[in-house]
Amino acid sequence: MEKILFGKEKGLFKANLHCHSVVSDGTKTPEELKEMYVKQGYSVIAFTDHDVLVPHNELTDGHFLTLNGYEVEINDNTHTGPFSTCKTCHMCFIALDEDNFTQVCYHRSAYLFGNASKYRDIVKYDESKPDFVRNYTPECINQMISEARNGGFFVTYNHPVWSLETLDDYGKYKGLNAMEICNYSCCEQGIQDYNENQYDEMLRMGQRMYCVSADDNHNYRNDSFGGFTVINAPKLEYKAVTDALLNGNIYASQGPAIKEIRYEDGKISIDCSDCQSVRINTGVRRSDISYGTHEEPLKHAEFEVKPDDVYVRLTVTDFSGKHANSRAYFIDELEK
Repeated sequence: MEKILFGKEKGLFKANLHCHSVVSDGTKTPEELKEMYVKQGYSVIAFTDHDVLVPHNELTDGHFLTLNGYEVEINDNTHTGPFSTCKTCHMCFIALDEDNFTQVCYHRSAYLFGNASKYRDIVKYDESKPDFVRNYTPECINQMISEARNGGFFVTYNHPVWSLETLDDYGKYKGLNAMEICNYSCCEQGIQDYNENQYDEMLRMGQRMYCVSADDNHNYRNDSFGGFTVINAPKLEYKAVTDALLNGNIYASQGPAIKEIRYEDGKISIDCSDCQSVRINTGVRRSDISYGTHEEPLKHAEFEVKPDDVYVRLTVTDFSGKHANSRAYFIDELEK
């Protein structure tokens, strides 16, 4: 029996899930960002300014959806050198409910910088809880992930290369919904935060998470429109879109399009935009790849799924070297 893994819903919504505005350290207002991104075919922006959840629901209309969120950073507080040599962990918390404005792990007087400090008086948090002190330890970071998940947030792990983190660090993080397989702003700075290997490392350790691409734009430079996530949802409404995020009805891209992914009779197949290649990775020492040419670009590929595979994920590469990445589908998911 054929199983549609991606593409069964009618809506394909282009989203930037990591975006900074003048609310923290960006240069554009939310209104300006909406106008910019709509012109480039985007339907969704998650506003994830540093450490303050400031909702922008007033920007939502029939063609554009605002997701509310914020980015947290946990810096190595034992580090004594310059910040450029300091390890840090950054995560985005994206609210799953449009009326959820309550921040988790909040501190009343610390961790705000840039314009974010201007919004302290409007931030919502649980006033019965003491100030949350951040420590750069797996225990603290995992507590923040857990509290965010329990507080109704979708949690993404961001730009591990820029953060100077290695598997010894992020391999200890538990409960993430997704990680950035591409952070466009970092790549534009020359920091290669295209993270296929890091994603595979987490998957092979048993971490069942999705992958996203995002701009992480601040707009001091050309850091918009280079990394996006396509969300397959029945309609452009808050709950429909966040349900699709939670269920992994997404793919990450720098440009190429994935139209549909199917599984049937031990084979996984993909329909995509014109491309140079499609590759399958499996979590074991086995992969496969199909190629097209400029004269006959590849639009469809099919691969066998073998019993020893741990998971399968697909990478589409166009003729300019840009990638689209499916999330990982574990073998037991395929056989349900």
